[in-house]
Amino acid sequence: QLPIAEEFIKLGIDYTFVATTPIEEERIKLGYEDMNKKYPFVLRAYESPQSEQKALELCVESDVIILGSAPEIYLQERLKHNKITFRYSERCLKQGLWRLLDPRLLLNMYKNNYKFRQYPFYLLAASAYASWDFKVYGSFVNKSYKWGYFPQKIDYDINKLINQKRKNQKLSLLWCGRLIDWKHPEKAIYIAEKLKQDGFKFEMILIGTGPLKELLENLIKSKDLKDYVKLVGAIPASNVRKYMEDANIYLFTSDYNEGWGAVLNESMNSACAVVASHAIGSVPFLIKHNTNGLIYKNNDINSLYKNVKKLFSNQKYREKISINAYNTISETWNASKAAKNFLTLVKILETKQKNNFKNEPCAKAMPIKQNRMYGLIVNDK
Repeated sequence: QLPIAEEFIKLGIDYTFVATTPIEEERIKLGYEDMNKKYPFVLRAYESPQSEQKALELCVESDVIILGSAPEIYLQERLKHNKITFRYSERCLKQGLWRLLDPRLLLNMYKNNYKFRQYPFYLLAASAYASWDFKVYGSFVNKSYKWGYFPQKIDYDINKLINQKRKNQKLSLLWCGRLIDWKHPEKAIYIAEKLKQDGFKFEMILIGTGPLKELLENLIKSKDLKDYVKLVGAIPASNVRKYMEDANIYLFTSDYNEGWGAVLNESMNSACAVVASHAIGSVPFLIKHNTNGLIYKNNDINSLYKNVKKLFSNQKYREKISINAYNTISETWNASKAAKNFLTLVKILETKQKNNFKNEPCAKAMPIKQNRMYGLIVNDK
């Protein structure tokens, strides 16, 4: 969440990020930078008892705090003073509704959320499904607001970017992520098979690595798609954006386990025409079906293919979707807008004014049950 931190500082906010745990050694070995030591606004509470005490003092003294996965004591000390506090969270039931009766989750929900329901304690929902999930446990009822992840926004000359995509001799489809079961990269291969059967000219690139790599290689071979589909493995994040800039269509095929999915922000920012599963946490917040992207019914390959085929069949429509996607990130769903809206939301809560935000960060996040979401966001006739 570096971009949102930097935006708070640009706005003149006395901002501190409290890191309660160090970066894992494995990530350091893989080449990840220790961001905790790079920025002056980071307080490393784990380094010493004095730093931990300073973090607790800030927790009590600050006008507003946003809690992610901080230890329970931070919340308890804070709310003793009845000060505005936000829980920043994805959904808690993404692994399935069976977890409703999980004793550990029930206890966690009571200790960290439900018992503070009478306090000025609010939810920044980093998933369109989070509000309902927490409401099931009696938490954050009428106290949930749209939020998310805000990757670095890139400003493009949108006309040049669209012209760049037009230079593709064949339409380019992109998929990016870990090659794991709940991200369903195999669905991209099934779409390639259908496109080939229907005579479309295209190329498809899958970026990422993981346990399903061999399965995907076998699918590509068995369906004779080697001239259409390429697996390029893991590449640096900066290079991923270059692939997005070239791609005409982005496929986002995860199921309900995808809490948010920041590649949606990034692919829309890169003016891809996105076709995404309705189960992904970011999709109902960011995509307006048939306007700035297309939403298919999770686990319905025919719904997915129907939407992909629409983009193949109409260049003008596809480019309109792409431009609207870019504008959504450029104008609304970005760190700068989120930071400004957040400060306004705090004032609204302090003065008990009406929240007039619509379809943007800090708008009210309505609790929508998982099995009703698709029908509400897609008029699929």
